[in-house]
Amino acid sequence: MSLAYQIEDVRSSVGSPSISGLMDRLGVRMRYGRNEEIYAQDDEVEFLYRVVSGSVRTIRLTSDGRRQLGDFYYPGELFGLEPGPDHRFSAEALTDCVVQVLKRSAVRAFSGDAELDRAILAETHRELERTQTHLLLLGRKSAREKVAAFLMSLAGRGADTDVELPMGRQDMADYLGLTIETVSRTLTQLQDAAIVEFAATRRFQVKKWETLERLAE
Repeated sequence: MSLAYQIEDVRSSVGSPSISGLMDRLGVRMRYGRNEEIYAQDDEVEFLYRVVSGSVRTIRLTSDGRRQLGDFYYPGELFGLEPGPDHRFSAEALTDCVVQVLKRSAVRAFSGDAELDRAILAETHRELERTQTHLLLLGRKSAREKVAAFLMSLAGRGADTDVELPMGRQDMADYLGLTIETVSRTLTQLQDAAIVEFAATRRFQVKKWETLERLAE
């Protein structure tokens, strides 16, 4: 079925869906292996992306070769929807993942530039909130406060007792502005204090919520 027929089908059946609704009907699901690049830094912004399963990280390499970690994205979250013509960060599969991909031209063909502009504005607002949260995290006084706040943000995403930690220690270190040795040492300290418990390298439980919350404040 051609894109034109798919668009007409969406028009007749659902009226004016959101970007997410349009992605559900027209988006293509792509599979990426762990650490595989989804798009590169400075690539032209051509597609919209949404995580279906797994997780994604965004990274920017500076002119002197340093790696800056932008953020992590989880199922249901859009990414790569930028206001400029080029991607400021690259995107990589943090774990094996499935990503829904839709061309911007498909959105324009269905609902025009206004809908796309609204989606970009909404996503820009969400990205600003992410950036503010990240800056607050980086502004914490101690490594323990930074790591505690980061673990709280992950634990707050779901109601499961066991919390998945999809990123490795180096990703955590880059995101928090710490060394990998400091991150590892701090996680060990939190576990030794029975605040959290790691059943595996990338799975933990919060044992003392109030204590972790106080550290994260």
